[in-house]
Amino acid sequence: MTRGLVIGEALIDIVGDDEHVGGSPLNVAVGLGRLGRDVDFLTRIGDDAYGRRIADYANAAGVQLVSGSQTAERTSTARATVAENGSAVYEFDLDWQLSGTPPVAPPLLVHTGSIAAVQEPGCLAVAALVDAYHLSATVSFDPNVRPSLIADGQLARQRIEHLVERSDIVKVSEEDLHWLDPDRSPEQLARAWLALGPALVVVTLADQGAMAVCAAGEAGVPTRAVRVVDTVGAGDSFMVGLLDALWGLGLLGAGRRAELAGIGIDALTAILEAGSATAALTVGRAGADLPDRAALAAASQRR
Repeated sequence: MTRGLVIGEALIDIVGDDEHVGGSPLNVAVGLGRLGRDVDFLTRIGDDAYGRRIADYANAAGVQLVSGSQTAERTSTARATVAENGSAVYEFDLDWQLSGTPPVAPPLLVHTGSIAAVQEPGCLAVAALVDAYHLSATVSFDPNVRPSLIADGQLARQRIEHLVERSDIVKVSEEDLHWLDPDRSPEQLARAWLALGPALVVVTLADQGAMAVCAAGEAGVPTRAVRVVDTVGAGDSFMVGLLDALWGLGLLGAGRRAELAGIGIDALTAILEAGSATAALTVGRAGADLPDRAALAAASQRR
């Protein structure tokens, strides 16, 4: 068990006249691949021009598409409108479904989230796979809520809560938490989710940085000063930095679940810093262009 498995949507982000390969789970898979981590990616794309572009993009990062991922009639797209502050709003043309068990060895890490967690019929298969792989792998989850795609808010909230219960690591934005439960603060919801079972619940707070809770307590880091081009992929890159740091600490895999649950505040702060560093590089570029190890090292030397 030395590989990660990311499960979720891959699509083409259309921003104005530009087109970028995207999809939250794909961004996480590619981000980890660019940092030298061994990753398999289970998705649903077509054998069309967009689908081949996605496959080439993943392969260039060292990510392996799981067999059966290129069976859709068409590849999904998301048209993004970017506001003056760099935030993005999406309009989706999406086909999300999965079937069968992926032909991969038991992974060290399973990551999922976003549309894959709530969109039928594929979300049902995602939940089943997370339950199956929980025996071998650390499970990480990012709800990355897309309200425009959600017809039944209560059902979506139930599905998200089920995945929170089955996860070891949850990363969520303050914006998502407000949609999920506008009556409680991010800190209150993070602690409520921690009580459901995860070892770590991390909340990104836009320009206020990020905070996290674990059994040992709470940690936080400020936002890094950077010129923002757009925020496409910012949360995904934060997730990549977080997972990469935990991977480096040897805290991934079901056999390390107790050690992850016992993480201290200093280590928790360090992984938040890693997430912040990765996100800072991504928002300084157009689209979800996540950094490689050399870019991270160069940025660290400049600080």
